[in-house]
Amino acid sequence: MLAAVRTPRLFSAAAAGALLTASLAACGSGGGPPPNEITVSSNQCGGSWQLPGPGWHTFEINNQSTGGGEIDLIDPANGAVYDEEVNLGPGTVTPMSLDVGSGRYAFLCLFDDFSPLTGATVTVPGHTAGAAAILPVTYNDLIPLAKQYQAYTEAGLKVLARETATVAADVRTGHLAAAKRDWLTAHLQYETLGAAYDAFGDFDDEVDGRADALGVNSPKWTGFYRLEYGLWHGQSVKELTPVAATLSSDVNALLASWPAQQIPLLDVGLRTHEILENALEFQLTGHDDYGSGTTLATTVANIAGTRELLSLLRPLLTPRYPALPAIYTGLTQFQSLLEQQRRPNGTWIPVSALPVRVRQAIDAACGQLDQELSPIASIAEPRNTANAF
Repeated sequence: MLAAVRTPRLFSAAAAGALLTASLAACGSGGGPPPNEITVSSNQCGGSWQLPGPGWHTFEINNQSTGGGEIDLIDPANGAVYDEEVNLGPGTVTPMSLDVGSGRYAFLCLFDDFSPLTGATVTVPGHTAGAAAILPVTYNDLIPLAKQYQAYTEAGLKVLARETATVAADVRTGHLAAAKRDWLTAHLQYETLGAAYDAFGDFDDEVDGRADALGVNSPKWTGFYRLEYGLWHGQSVKELTPVAATLSSDVNALLASWPAQQIPLLDVGLRTHEILENALEFQLTGHDDYGSGTTLATTVANIAGTRELLSLLRPLLTPRYPALPAIYTGLTQFQSLLEQQRRPNGTWIPVSALPVRVRQAIDAACGQLDQELSPIASIAEPRNTANAF
């Protein structure tokens, strides 16, 4: 079950020192507006501003509108984005810090219920490179990818339906050792479908819900984790048969409903980060271990789900995100660390039994990947740009 996570921000390059510099500049500006203030609203975008040359610079974005908006610093020739301030509230001032290179710049103001507004073009002289601009991804770019992922998910759910039916038959006929083996196969299949969780709606709680709110003894707790708890805590065939049957039935209901569902376009990029962030919080801590000790195997399945999303997005990311090759390298290294914890007989070492140094290495590798994956959410955020510049 995937926890809700806030969308990370792509272009925030400012460190604490840069923010402090911006604050000091604002405090020392006297009674008038500071020279680096950029005034925006629903009917103006940036006003008149100049820069003497390239280098690190902090703009103070002053939203004088009565509503919130998004302010982007763009290349006016093609709309590529250097930096952005999202959800800028009315009457607020927010710093935007970046390494400004030689070239042409303009502010783009996007306020709800108003047409996009592009401000004056400013040319920074010289031949110095600065922060790279990233071409926006449009809805038209993402729609075919979302359709491909829709088809991938449907195919995965068909496999899952067969596998959960097998688990239910194992339990019903009293073959609990086989049920444990087949439970893991089915659960790992589900865990490869990470980008679709939000579209699963209530089915995700029914199929893969945790016992956190209900408790392990609640009759309302259903799904993979409920069955795992029973199988590895010695519950009887009579107790587990309806649990396994309900799991199989819920998966079939999810499969039947799936053609009417839609993957939110924002999720295609967002989930590339959230899947492993979720794994770090719930799998690598052992939180989601209800007895089988297989949360490392679940994390390997999560890596497979992340790779699937990256393969879809790769044509869009390759020209926009230079760190992409490092992500693939990191995924391979991370998966290798995990698979080293698989015993020769096919079972997995539980997180709680890992040596401290091994657990630290695994956590560090996952944390590093989370950081490297997080910009993809904003890089792949769909934008309507046809009339913006």
